[in-house]
Amino acid sequence: MSDQIKHECGIALIRLLKPLDFYLNKYGTAFYGLQKLHLLMQKQHNRGQDGAGIASIKFDMQPGSKYINRIRSNSTTPIKDIFNQVYDKLHEATEKQPMGLRDVHWLKQNLEFTGEVFMGHLRYGTFGQNSISNLHPFVRANNWMTRNLVLAGNFNMTNVDELFNKLVDLGQYPVETSDTVTVLEKIGHFLDEENERVYWDFKKAGFSKKEITPKIAEDLDIRRILTEASQYWDGGYVITGMLGHGDAFVMRDPSGIRPAYYYHDDEVIVVTSERPPIQTAFDIDLNLIHEIKPGHALIIKKNGLFSEVEYKTPTERKACSFERIYFSRGTDANIYQERKMLGCLLTPQILKSIDYNLKETVFSYIPNTASVAFRGLVQELNIQCLKTKKERIIALGNKFTESQLDEILDIRLRVEEIAVKDMKLRTFITQDNQREDLVGHIYDVTYGVVNRDVDTLVVLDDSIVRGTTLRNSIIRILDRLGPKHIIITSSAPQIRYPDCYGIDMAKLGDFIAFRAAIALLKENNLEDIINDVYENCKAQEHLPKEEIRNSVKAIYKPFTAQQISDKIAQLITSPQVKASVSIIYQTIENLHKAIPNHTGDWYFTGDYPTPGGNKVVNKSFINFIEGRNQRAY
Repeated sequence: MSDQIKHECGIALIRLLKPLDFYLNKYGTAFYGLQKLHLLMQKQHNRGQDGAGIASIKFDMQPGSKYINRIRSNSTTPIKDIFNQVYDKLHEATEKQPMGLRDVHWLKQNLEFTGEVFMGHLRYGTFGQNSISNLHPFVRANNWMTRNLVLAGNFNMTNVDELFNKLVDLGQYPVETSDTVTVLEKIGHFLDEENERVYWDFKKAGFSKKEITPKIAEDLDIRRILTEASQYWDGGYVITGMLGHGDAFVMRDPSGIRPAYYYHDDEVIVVTSERPPIQTAFDIDLNLIHEIKPGHALIIKKNGLFSEVEYKTPTERKACSFERIYFSRGTDANIYQERKMLGCLLTPQILKSIDYNLKETVFSYIPNTASVAFRGLVQELNIQCLKTKKERIIALGNKFTESQLDEILDIRLRVEEIAVKDMKLRTFITQDNQREDLVGHIYDVTYGVVNRDVDTLVVLDDSIVRGTTLRNSIIRILDRLGPKHIIITSSAPQIRYPDCYGIDMAKLGDFIAFRAAIALLKENNLEDIINDVYENCKAQEHLPKEEIRNSVKAIYKPFTAQQISDKIAQLITSPQVKASVSIIYQTIENLHKAIPNHTGDWYFTGDYPTPGGNKVVNKSFINFIEGRNQRAY
């Protein structure tokens, strides 16, 4: 994606199923869980670079001993910063007491992060500030061990105001309206209620308060807590939690919007946002990793028993397709093949656009995240190239000259490394024209591989969101090579609608496809449609979210996808560009063909998986018309 887009966060949870002595004897370290957490987070660094945090729970600590540890960082290298702080303290302590490394009891009593349950979080700041106080994990502290809650997640709720009011109705006085604090307090409230329920059950049975405490830990119904807490949630989420006594859980939204995977054996249970980190950290086969089902929670009790249970009725599965196109690590076996297929399926459109003239066409890609889709495109183009050679040779029959055969065999793809991204340029220049000139040099190009005024240059991008970098940098630089025609292809369809489930695409006015549709409406004297959509959005503004419909679809209805693509090409082409410029987008049909199991396509179709999505898109349109440059949730 040539435009920088921030996105949802990453989570990691590790539950050690054996005593710490086991890991010390088998692996030579009592810090096995901490080291695995470090690796899992490092292998998910793509999911969050604005901040990170870790937490752990120590089992069976005596009263007066600290059993919850947490550390968070918003440095420029947060993962490194966090684990440097932890390891430095470990080294300092064990240098003074070297025999302590072999004494698990001493380690737990004297060192932090020597527990049995570990949680990690990586944050991309799609909303709010990146101060330490905004970073996960969050802790809801209490003197009763079973009421302590540590929470981290990859989520965004569309109805934060509604959830805030629900807390107020429960008698709480929340100090913030953020969805993280709201979710924390919501789960915390029903955790308190569950504690009360179990307490009174045993109290009526004649047990003393001291006897009841461990029984509460055994009998807490985590499923009941999550069901009650999530009753009014509208959003995409994977939320992981730890309770002070040792229970843990990971819950996934009913539509399966956000991803979560887990692995278990007799030593460990581990959960992450992506599969490759688990494969790498534990050197296991892909088939041993399971996906947490939508509307289900993986619940791990303190005694080590675990189960995946339904806590909320699953709805139609709408797992995020954008996750597969761009955000997740391409090393996942399925994602790699899906991205290749996305490139492959663009081939007919591209061949048609170049009039099947491979001889005078150069193929490349930008940025690096598009490399896998580009590989799929090249493989399919090579197949078509061989097919063309075969057809031409057959057409010649037995009558051909050596030069004719050489000409046919010489048909081949011209694949080149065209654009290379340089380091980010920083400047104190305040004049817009001078700053734009520097920004325009973020990418450098390879000279001498394009025949001036003859060749067509086809460049694959994985998605085109705002079009800003294309207009201000990429196309202008590519034009310096002197191609006759520049074709920018996108392995994703046109992004027309905002996201509200954790990806930083919340404002309609940012999308080049939306701006193109608005421009076409104005050019064709169809501005009454804009007014009608605005009125429809305003009319639904105060309706319950369940009754709201997406009115913004009408903005695109008068035009074909090709008409909008052609207008986008005009908008991203500055007057200084000499080459003609075209845009080719993936079709919705081919998107689903390439990624059949992740049908969440609301970015492209406006078909939101939750009612809150329709409310957000309408509000985003109202903000656009009223000139408010702000999020719609």
